[in-house]
Amino acid sequence: MADLQDDLHTAAEVGRADEPYPQEAVVVGPEEYRPVSDPDDAPLDRARAVLAAHPVCDGYSGLPWTLRGLPWYDLDLGESAVDTDLPRLRQGQVGAVFWSLHLPDGHDDGRALTTTLEQLDLAQGVVAAHDAGLRPARTAGEVVDARNCGRVAVLFGPAGAPALGDSLSVLRSLHALGVRVLTLTGTSWAGPSGLTRFGEEVVREMNRLGMVADLSYASAPTIRRALVVSKAPVLFTRSGARDLRPHPANLPDDLLAAVGEAKGLCLVPLTAEQAGPTVRDVADHLDHVRTVAGPESVGLSGAYDTGSAHPQELRDPSCYPRLIAELLRRGWEESDVALLTWGNVQRVLRATAFTSHTAQQRRKPSTATIVTLDG
Repeated sequence: MADLQDDLHTAAEVGRADEPYPQEAVVVGPEEYRPVSDPDDAPLDRARAVLAAHPVCDGYSGLPWTLRGLPWYDLDLGESAVDTDLPRLRQGQVGAVFWSLHLPDGHDDGRALTTTLEQLDLAQGVVAAHDAGLRPARTAGEVVDARNCGRVAVLFGPAGAPALGDSLSVLRSLHALGVRVLTLTGTSWAGPSGLTRFGEEVVREMNRLGMVADLSYASAPTIRRALVVSKAPVLFTRSGARDLRPHPANLPDDLLAAVGEAKGLCLVPLTAEQAGPTVRDVADHLDHVRTVAGPESVGLSGAYDTGSAHPQELRDPSCYPRLIAELLRRGWEESDVALLTWGNVQRVLRATAFTSHTAQQRRKPSTATIVTLDG
């Protein structure tokens, strides 16, 4: 990542447990831990205590598309037709979640923008209809505000790059409507050969706007070039460790190391296909990413309501404390758990906003087109 990023990472932005943001809740102290009679329950009890101070920021949920197919639902009381509802989010101590606007495989790209806008409209309507438990958020500060008000913050994105129709004007319009993450795959300018000149301009315009680049499922050349071009941290919303499980969206160690050097963030998905069938398999991926990329470059992505199979112990968002308990059993420090669940996503959001503020002082909205740059 470019040199500007060197100015972005203060201790407060990282969000370690021993240096919380002033506006956030106070870290739960040992005296508040619920006493346990069974020693085997101690890690789960500690996990709930850590999550009370540093809740989960879930990096990927497919709920908007799933709700499209339901004639009626009630997320406040609970909804058996989906993986995610407010009771389960509260039980899992989820404080924020990214709602995907991706289109299913095989969907007509000719209507990509229309369908993306329909999903965004539905998602915003769902949040408005459940305002006692959900609150829309666009910035790190709004995420914290929602949490302090007892709501789950909902961030809209990632959206798919085909929705742009190769237009930077559409990119700016999506950002104005609240989309905060864009996946750089499925286009001529972000393909197997990497980013074209227009693709690089898209990344620069995203930096100026304050939109995060998602590189899960992107080609290795696209990933490497985006890490160089982007002045803001990049996300991998659904990527584990390829050395542990050879899935196309999982990252090999050399790319994980590059992500760590660029202060990017790899969100490990809680799916059986990418991480494995047990909670221990998911923890293995988190251990591996933390070792290779660093503790500031690993996060969580439930990937619930995407049609994917999940590990038996992690069937829905209410099960997050079980995963955190497994990490504590393995000797994870609570400060590193706090980064995993909350601090790392906050850092990326704050750094992206800082980069946007700086870039807007230096450049005007881009008027480049794919024809002029790529021919």
